[in-house]
Amino acid sequence: MNRLAIITAFLGGVKNRYMTYQPERTLDEKLALAAQVQSCDGVELCYPADFDDPKHLRSLLNRHSLGVSAINFRSRRTGQWWQGAFSSTLAEERREVVDDLKRAMDLAAELGPRRITTCPLNDGTDFPFEADHARLYDNAASTLAEACAHNREVRICLEFKRSDPRARCLFGSAGETAAFCLLTGADNLGVTLDIGHALYGGENAAQAAALLARADRLFYVHLNDNDGHWDWDMLPGIHHTWAFVEFFHTLRRLGYTDDWYAFDVITKEHDTIETFDAAVVLTRQLEDIAERIDDQHLAAFMQTRNPAETMRYLYSLLDIAES
Repeated sequence: MNRLAIITAFLGGVKNRYMTYQPERTLDEKLALAAQVQSCDGVELCYPADFDDPKHLRSLLNRHSLGVSAINFRSRRTGQWWQGAFSSTLAEERREVVDDLKRAMDLAAELGPRRITTCPLNDGTDFPFEADHARLYDNAASTLAEACAHNREVRICLEFKRSDPRARCLFGSAGETAAFCLLTGADNLGVTLDIGHALYGGENAAQAAALLARADRLFYVHLNDNDGHWDWDMLPGIHHTWAFVEFFHTLRRLGYTDDWYAFDVITKEHDTIETFDAAVVLTRQLEDIAERIDDQHLAAFMQTRNPAETMRYLYSLLDIAES
């Protein structure tokens, strides 16, 4: 069974374009909250925000018995790398990014997750003829290849997203990101599959997982949901219940087990602990439904591809009486 983590950025103040939700909290307060969430196994730490005092950080993790699923390297930062981090056209900026990413990789090796996840949201474009797309990919490939060579035992995971804050992000889909990773030739460069980003981008999450696994680039998974129109970071399964069941069933068949899921969920005005307690419960319930699926039965249904048969079978797993 995969362990469950919470991204520390979602344990304090979170913002949208108009409002700020929850108070700003210290690292001590954030990890204390995470420890109060039922069956939460750990956290995804944010770099550089959570690493002002690495010794104190380790002490907090030990005190609260929290594991670390990954280190989230923030590649979009106010006041830095305005026109992209990994793909910047300025060599000195790319050098800053590589050097800082290497420091984060060293911390990942020391703490144990040996995994960096990063969402290059500010790498991309807003309008036609803004940039040479081939050059952007070349810059990103060179930057990330150098970082990957720093320590082949630490995996770097690119989290794709169609847009935000760029009108079109450089890594906008599972296929684009897998192709880019393969082009770099670095075996430790892969993908964070955020199911909410896949759904917002119009992708089938289970299909995306299968493609990434076949490319040997399914390195990490984030959980959240949305309505398909925006990346709302809602509770798992709140809109796409059957898509989540198929996703979990597919991940199990692909061998993504005994690893981590991290919650990328915004609490808004509600109680933070209550929200993540619900995230844990919903995730385990959706996994339970996926576990009830008989693979032989499903294989037979997949041969006929008849939705009437398949969906009646799936709903029968919920013990809902037919009228």
